Parts: sequence; C-alpha cells; structure tokens
Amino acid sequence: MSSIRLAVQKSGRLKEESLHLLKSAGIKISNGKDRLRVKSSNFPIEIYFLRNSDIPQYLEDNVVDIAIIGQNTLIEKSLSYKEIIPLGFSKCRLSLAFPNAVSFDNISDLNGKNIATSYPNTLRQFLATHEIQADIHLISGSVEIAPNIGLSDAICDLVSTGSTLFKNGLYEVMTILESEACLAKSVRITDERQAILDKLIFRIEAVLRAKNAKYILLNAPNSAIDDIANILPVLKSPTILPLAEEGWSSLHSVILEDRFWEIIDQLKGAGAEDILIIPIEKMVL
Repeated sequence: MSSIRLAVQKSGRLKEESLHLLKSAGIKISNGKDRLRVKSSNFPIEIYFLRNSDIPQYLEDNVVDIAIIGQNTLIEKSLSYKEIIPLGFSKCRLSLAFPNAVSFDNISDLNGKNIATSYPNTLRQFLATHEIQADIHLISGSVEIAPNIGLSDAICDLVSTGSTLFKNGLYEVMTILESEACLAKSVRITDERQAILDKLIFRIEAVLRAKNAKYILLNAPNSAIDDIANILPVLKSPTILPLAEEGWSSLHSVILEDRFWEIIDQLKGAGAEDILIIPIEKMVL
C-alpha cells in the first residue's frame, strides 16, 4: 500500500504546531535529529521536512501530495494546488506599515511610494485592484529595516503581534491579507492517495471540532429542560438523565468555545445549576 506524502516546515513554530496536530490525530511520528523524511508507524503517511518557501513548488511538481503551509505563502506563489482546510493556528496578517514620522490618511497615500516586501505578487495584485501606482522593492527577510536605511518609504510584511514594527519605528496602516496555516493538496494526487487523504481529513476535522468545543454537564428542574435544550444546539439533542432528587435532571451536551460565556449566561437564566465544563479531546460527528 502506498503512503501519502506530506510536506511541513523544517523548523519553527509552524512545524511544531503541525506535528502537534498530527499527534492529536493519532499519527505516530519518530522524528530523529536532522532527518528530512520520516514515516509514520501507524498510518500510511510520509513526512517531508522542507524549507517553507520551497513547499509550494513541491506541491506543484507533485513531489508531495499535501502540505501544511501558511495561506499567505500559497497565495503569493499562485500555483496549481488546492487549499482543503484552514487549521486555525499560525494566524497572522500581511499588512502595510509606515514610519512613525509619516502620516497615513487613506489608501491614496500609497501612490508614488516605494514599498519593500517579501510578497511582491500579493502586494502587486492589491495595488492593481485599488489602482495605486507604487514601486515594489523586493527584499528577502528583515523587511522592517528598509525605511530606516532609506531603501523604501513603507513596507508590506507579515504581522502577528506588531511588536517588530514597534521596535523598528513603524506602525501598521492597512491589512491586505488575513492568513493562517492550512492543509493544501496537489491537483495531481492519485485516487489511491486521495483515499488516504480522506481518512486524514476525517481525523483532523475531529481534532479541530474539539478545539472549539467544550463538554457541558448541568442540573436543571424538569420544567426548564425544553428551554435549556434549545440553548444547546451543537449536538442533535442533549443527553438527559434523571437525578435522585425528584423533579430534577442532569443534561449533557456540547457548547462552542467562541460563545462560551454568552451560552453560560443564557443557561443560568433558563434555570441551569451546578454547571461543569470539561475539555474535549476529539469530536466525531
């Protein structure tokens, strides 16, 4: 049986989070020091550890079947592959930034500027869309230093917290692209490997669902069960178990992390008591 070939970044945070995701999906990997290609011992998958900038071309050439990579890199390369699932980690944004001493009122202030970036294709498309005439100065790495040494008037670079901009006397003026890690695949993946990919996607989706959900247990008077059940829509219906105290029941269900406190307030208002919240490791629907 053939294995599916997955490319991940060879070093850095994206690599760590990618391997954590695979581990959470039950895939065992023994990654020895400096090994650039490893096989899982319990799933038909090979992991290739590659430079981030090389991964899109490996997908294009069908050297690997799938990759975990930032959306920003895929968009910049603009080759023939398909994004499958956003993965919810390594979130960042591609933004324009000006020196603190230079004011920015609106997008027209970019006209005539020299903008340094490592993402010329994405920036060029953005400028064309907004009919802005500006010069692009291509720099590989340390883009934020360009205005300070007279190479550019502004920069277009990835931003996570904004601390690097602050340290270099820059401020963010506009976001042109939101990005996060995603799973992408080659358009020439074989049917046999697509079948393996489908199993991998099933596992990953179960892990991602669990990250945005919590298991909830609560007690409530029987008269409040219908109202409380309507507040808990994640599963088909809550599990309802009678308590030893007559007229009361225990309800078990799932709530979404991003609406956690809103839901809790609604449940308490509907009569819920003794609410317990428990993390979920996997969630298979």
